[in-house]
Amino acid sequence: MRPSSDPATALGLALGALADLALADPRRGHPVAGFGRAAAALERRTWRDSRAAGAGHWALLVGGATALGLAADRATRSRPALRTAVTAAATWAVLGGTSLGRVAARMHRALATGDLPAARATLPALAGRDPSGLGSGELARATVESVAENTSDAAVAPLFWGAVAGLPGLLGYRAVNTLDAMVGHRSPRYARFGWAAARADDVANWLPARATAALTVGCAPLVGGSATGALRAWRRDGAAHPSPNSGRCEASLAGALGLRLGGRNVYGSRVEERPALGDGRPPVPADVPRAVALSRTVWTAAATAAVLARRSRR
Repeated sequence: MRPSSDPATALGLALGALADLALADPRRGHPVAGFGRAAAALERRTWRDSRAAGAGHWALLVGGATALGLAADRATRSRPALRTAVTAAATWAVLGGTSLGRVAARMHRALATGDLPAARATLPALAGRDPSGLGSGELARATVESVAENTSDAAVAPLFWGAVAGLPGLLGYRAVNTLDAMVGHRSPRYARFGWAAARADDVANWLPARATAALTVGCAPLVGGSATGALRAWRRDGAAHPSPNSGRCEASLAGALGLRLGGRNVYGSRVEERPALGDGRPPVPADVPRAVALSRTVWTAAATAAVLARRSRR
């Protein structure tokens, strides 16, 4: 990494964030989807019921993505216009903040019209829990919780790592997070094989999740929420969540919007009783647009901070 300021990368981060705001994810040929297909193909060869096999699988894929970022970084080091363009394309590819908001808006439309089958069909794009027995309130809660968690995973975290490490940070983080989504969950197949992916994702998101909570506190008044409530719920309830990171994001959003998140979640044959986050009322469908508005404000602020941080590096 260069020790001096990096205006080309800063401009690329800004343009990539603007592209996501305007266009959401690329409709065809999404690079992250291509990475996922490659990871699935490799898994057919590397899967063993062991942590060592899973760690090797993770190292090959994350190492490859990070190496690609390093190669692009070196190739564009003395070509600022190309560096800006490549960084903008990479930033657009790894961000998912606008697509997250659009899926949540689709859920809200289904709930607002009473179309529970459509709402249940939408939930898998947001959360891994079983939607078949969920009513309107539980679908709203699942959506609000997903928006809170993925504000960090889909937007704040890649911007954070882009500010810290440029192209290698953008591509490496997205590889880490994608592998966690693919193999990092608790199931008989992935309990051992996915252990390294899950732990690496926890490490990569530790700082971004707390940055997301802090930005939620700061941005809450901009969407009619409570900064005091966000800070109180974050500090009091954030550590109660089974994830070391998601709880901070969910608790701060719950406090900001005067909601209470948590409860019974069903994931196939596995049932989890999550602790309460926040001390307000349970979410209703009308809270989904409120969560989306706060999420968009938070990650737009994160993009601004990332650009300024990269621009002022010394």
